Amino acid sequence: MMLTMNRILLILFTSLIFQSISAQKGGTAYTSASTFIDYQKAFPRASEAMNRREDTLQKQFAQKKLKWPANFIYIRSFKYDSQLEIWVKNNIQDTFQLFKTYRVCALAGTLGPKRIEGDYQVPEGFYYINEFNPKSSYHLSLGINYPNSSDRILSDVQRPGGDIYIHGSCVTVGCIPVTDPQIEEIYILSAHAKNQGQDFIPVHIFPIRFTVKRSQDYLNNLMFNNPSLKPFTEKLKEVYNYFERFRQLPVITTDDKGQYMVHTIHKEVIKTKLTRPSVVHRQRTITELADVVHQWPEFPGGGKAFLSYLDKVGKEMSDLLPANITKAHVQVEFIVDKDGTPTNFKVINGVNNDFNEDLITRLEKMPIWKPAMLHDKAVAKKMKQSFTIEFSSSLTRH
Repeated sequence: MMLTMNRILLILFTSLIFQSISAQKGGTAYTSASTFIDYQKAFPRASEAMNRREDTLQKQFAQKKLKWPANFIYIRSFKYDSQLEIWVKNNIQDTFQLFKTYRVCALAGTLGPKRIEGDYQVPEGFYYINEFNPKSSYHLSLGINYPNSSDRILSDVQRPGGDIYIHGSCVTVGCIPVTDPQIEEIYILSAHAKNQGQDFIPVHIFPIRFTVKRSQDYLNNLMFNNPSLKPFTEKLKEVYNYFERFRQLPVITTDDKGQYMVHTIHKEVIKTKLTRPSVVHRQRTITELADVVHQWPEFPGGGKAFLSYLDKVGKEMSDLLPANITKAHVQVEFIVDKDGTPTNFKVINGVNNDFNEDLITRLEKMPIWKPAMLHDKAVAKKMKQSFTIEFSSSLTRH
């Protein structure tokens, strides 16, 4: 049964009022004479986090040509892929842009929605932040409104569970844990969005990233053994596909049976399987490559500087390693052209297609080299380099 537009607007208005009230949970409400940021700065842990992280976040926004602070943010998490994304925009009509992907460092339970207290499941579905806790036992935490209207119908009536958070300390029994530095960034971004007027900060939790074949294969096998998961998962996938296509969020409501209903502003309904958008990488037509040279290409600062650069790339890429891989030995090939530009990158040994594409994109930001020389003339030279990308052993996985 389709909901009328009046009922949809009523549901949205009610949810906004509910979150505005819920944001005060666990502490004194901030007064109209102060801002939400001022209120958070009254707590030592939140204030210290802002002193540590805000300048770095502003620089990262500037590097991505994003306006600081973001007026609107959208958080989505992928359980099996152990990732959490922050998307941002500044006007309601704008499309969202990806700011950063964080590694979720522990996972309790398995794929599928949370249905009862004590099942250690991370929920799946469509939620919003309903609490900022600057005095959390897990450094800092952001509460999500589990159980939502769907969960209250489909979960155990007496014991649906609750107290689901995005938090630090990297441990979990059903929440979404990240490291303390990461939760500081996520907390600050969320606090600024609320300060800018976004009372409704959506948090969508998906079982997998649906465009990753390995993840989709795992989920397909799980649904084969548990067919009841399929209708629920297909509705989550519909919202995921819609956002991938339009970078906007649909209106999501719940019918009287607890099923999600997706109301789109676009006529096109995205239900087909999407592939990852193709990326145009830096490629040059190079007709002559030197096999033997008098002087090899030189990275700015020399060999040690190049190894330091690769180490930095490895640390940045470690967050994108699949959930079941903690260390990857990769080998890349590229050409240092006669003007010193590194180009035509290829991953000879890598992880998977998505990871390899991201690695090439990152390496294409490499600075200009000093080109190879042959008979006092600059020439193009092919390079091969191996290095290790390793997930930090200080983080916990379950």
